[in-house]
Parts: sequence; structure tokens; C-alpha cells
Amino acid sequence: MIDNRLYAYMSELLKQTPMSLVRYKYDQINWEGRLVGIVGPRGVGKSTMVLQRIKQSQGGHHLYVSADNMYFSNHNLVDLVDDFVKEGGTHIYIDEIHKYAGWSRELKQSYDMHPNLHIVFTGSSVLDIKQGEMDLNRRTVIYDMQGLSFREYLHLFHQIQCRPYTLAEILHCQVSIPEIDHPLPLFRDYLNRGYYPFALENDFVPKMIQVVAQTVEVDIPQYADMKASTARKLKRMLAILATLAPFKPSMKSLANEIGVSKNNVPDYLIYLERAGMIGLLRDDTGGIRNLGKVEKVYIDNPSLMSALTSEVNIGNLRETFFYNQMRVNHDVRDSKASDFSIDGYTFEIGGRKKGKQQIEGIPNSFIVKDDIETGHGIVIPLWTFGMNY
Repeated sequence: MIDNRLYAYMSELLKQTPMSLVRYKYDQINWEGRLVGIVGPRGVGKSTMVLQRIKQSQGGHHLYVSADNMYFSNHNLVDLVDDFVKEGGTHIYIDEIHKYAGWSRELKQSYDMHPNLHIVFTGSSVLDIKQGEMDLNRRTVIYDMQGLSFREYLHLFHQIQCRPYTLAEILHCQVSIPEIDHPLPLFRDYLNRGYYPFALENDFVPKMIQVVAQTVEVDIPQYADMKASTARKLKRMLAILATLAPFKPSMKSLANEIGVSKNNVPDYLIYLERAGMIGLLRDDTGGIRNLGKVEKVYIDNPSLMSALTSEVNIGNLRETFFYNQMRVNHDVRDSKASDFSIDGYTFEIGGRKKGKQQIEGIPNSFIVKDDIETGHGIVIPLWTFGMNY
């Protein structure tokens, strides 16, 4: 028999779950899949989206549990699932699965034992489902979720609703927000704090620092089986990257700075990338996304930059925003001649006075300018690239 306190806990959370914004990922997820995973960095709204799904569901018997609930101190997941199915349960949602020891083994067993049950779980983006304790790869569909776009920020923070725009529409200067005469002040606020939904609450910076600490000191070491001393070096690396990014990485220099072998540095960078702390811009030698040589290291998003550094370089902030927003729907690559390459287009990022010399003679190239409201020809406003999801 299911502990009624689990249902009571779910009921209270559902009452507190807002429906003002349903995230971009919601309609991309096959919620009726047998085993669905949603992964992403801390604080981007995975839990809220799962609760929104339950609120919007019609029919079925649903249960939401968090893997760090005290219930699991003397119960296991497999037994909970068995009891739930016996009581007519059809959909179970397990939040923060990475906090449950032996998660992949018990998910596999639950999947195999209950063919009519729908299981949705969320987890840290550090998790590599393909390398779990048991092979879940062919059973699970994994969806990666990122933070708020500028478009979503406008909806959540200012109740300004507009549709997403394609890259082609952005390049043809077709982005329009009738409710806003001047988007730049709101864009500045977005860069400072708008990537994370919890910024609507008070004390954004302290909470952001807590997210960073939990990610670097708990999530990554737990996944990578790191010692405390190694975790401290990882935190030191992030602090160094925050002052330098974007920059071309020198494995030897980073290794010397934090006191590790340079052979360990690439792994540390991958861990930080998966955890949503940094972004790695690669060249096109790998042929497909997430392969190829790392050409630049970025802090993951502008809001994280603002939390990690007291003085943010505006040029670095602009590049970080462009890379962060466009990577959701596109394979963003390093450009040998300019800043970025996407789908055969070349982009040079700069301020209002940015010239065109850098891209002269390069076909399908554009100047992306900050501090302008509207674009023309090959000059595109930077803020419009935040409308693509």
C-alpha cells in the first residue's frame, strides 16, 4: 500500500506549481513513452515541468516522488513501483533520480516487470545514461533541457508572449514583439539573471552560488567518484575559467594552475560542460555535434557569468549569449574566419559600432550587433537570437 504522505506531498507541490509558462521542451517530449528521461543542469525547471504535466493530464493514475524523499531511507524504488501498479497506477514520475543509489538497476527492473507502466524521471545532466549500472540505452528516450531563452524570460518575468522564430526568420530581421517598444532594457536584465526561472524569487546571486556549489561539490564528484581534494580542484578550475572565458584552452596551463596532470583536464572540462557550468565550442573536424577539437571555453550562460564574476566583459557576455541560445536548436561551431559558424552561415559578434571588415568576402556571413533594436541587410540585432526557442 502506498504511503499516503507521498500523495499528500505531491498534492501540495501541484498546488504551488504555476502554469504561467510551459517550457519549450514540453511539447517535444513523448510523455506516453514507457521510459522517459529528462536531464539538465540544476535550476532550469525540470521539476516544475514534470508537475505541470501531471496537472495537465487527463485520465490515468499519477504519482510524483523525489528521489531524495525521506521515504527512501527505509523503502526502495522497485517496491514502491510494484505497490503503485497494484493500486492501478499508470504514470510515475521520479524526480532527481541521480540522488538514488542503484537508480539504473531498479529503473530497468521496473520497466521490465510492468509493461503497461509509464515512467518519467529527471536527473542531473552529469549523468551518462548510456553508462549507467545497467544498460538503459535501448529502453530510454533522453531529453536534454536548458535554461530560459530570452523569449521565455519575457513570458515568465513580464507576461509578454510571442512565438519562437526560426534562424531564417531571424536572419531576415522578421522578429517582432509588438508589446515592446524598446527591448534592450529587458535584454540587459535577461543577461544578468534571466536564464534561471528561480530568479523570480529573491536572493538570486546567493541561490546561484548554491547551485554552483552543489553541482561542483556534489553532483560531479558523485558521478565521477571523485575524492574531496579532486572536487576542490574542479571548483578551482571553474573559478579560473570564469575570469578567462571565452578563451582557447591550454591543457598544460590549466593543469599547472590547479595542480593536476594535463591528461585529466579534458575530462574535467567535459564534466563541467555536462553539468551546465561551461560550454565547449568545437571546430568542425568531428563532423557531428559534440565531437571535434575544443577551440574555445565559455561559461555556460550570461546569468552564470554574472554570478561568478564581479566585472563581466561585455564582449565575452555577447558571445556567451549567442552561443548559449543558438546551441539549443543548432550545431554551433567555431569559425576560422570569424566567431561562429552555424549551418553554413558565419557570424561576427560585436557592439553597435562593429564594422564589416572581419567578414568581407565571406559568403553567407552576418554582423550580429548588440545595442541596436532593429536590423537591416547583413546586420542583425543580438537580442533577436534569444527568440529561437
